[in-house]
Amino acid sequence: MTPPWRTVVLSPHFDDAALSVAALVRRLPRPLTVVTVFGGPPPEGSPVSWWDATCGFSSAAEAYACRRAEDARACALLEAEQTLLPNPDGPYGATGPLRGLGALLAGLTADTTVLVPLGTNQPDHERVRHQALAALDRPDAARTLVYADLPYTGHLPEWATDGASDALAASQKWGLAYQELTRHHPCSVAHDVRLDDEQWAAKRAAVLCHASQLAPLAADHGSLAARSGPLRAELAWTLDARPGPGA
Repeated sequence: MTPPWRTVVLSPHFDDAALSVAALVRRLPRPLTVVTVFGGPPPEGSPVSWWDATCGFSSAAEAYACRRAEDARACALLEAEQTLLPNPDGPYGATGPLRGLGALLAGLTADTTVLVPLGTNQPDHERVRHQALAALDRPDAARTLVYADLPYTGHLPEWATDGASDALAASQKWGLAYQELTRHHPCSVAHDVRLDDEQWAAKRAAVLCHASQLAPLAADHGSLAARSGPLRAELAWTLDARPGPGA
């Protein structure tokens, strides 16, 4: 059976959709689902990862149960369905193709929009992008948007300005994923959302659902939840068709 969704947001981890596109998803057609690609449980008996230990968890199983529940609350605020693929989070998983992603994308129709993470300085996100774009490279595929994953891309000095894309094209610190993307897929800005106070309050509520992640994220990314911080704007590009031979 063809899934009923009009919009599919690929969120590598449980918090990425809220951090990156909480305001944008409110503009997109429903029904909408947030697909957590690394949404599977860790193998039984796995020792707690360094990240989950830093978040305060005593075991891998406890971390998974808590993060899945946090994500359910965030999805409810985003008016989105929660969909989980069976891949364990990075420290608990394996290399190779991500399970379930290709089959899910193959079942979508051309009137669906798929949001794919850019993968700025984040290997798990980049892995999702590579596999998703390969699966969507067919004439009847769903429409694809690539979104700037936050807070990573939001550290660009020109973030939340008209020059953000051009700055990514030149930045050797924050723009390598964008540069790789545009070498293979010409892009145009499809959505540039600079959050007003109402949008910011709604986004903050969704982000705060992922409370277990905020302390270590702030340690790595500074003023994560500040009104003027890296989450204050959201950006997504559409992939332009390349001209055919002789065009």
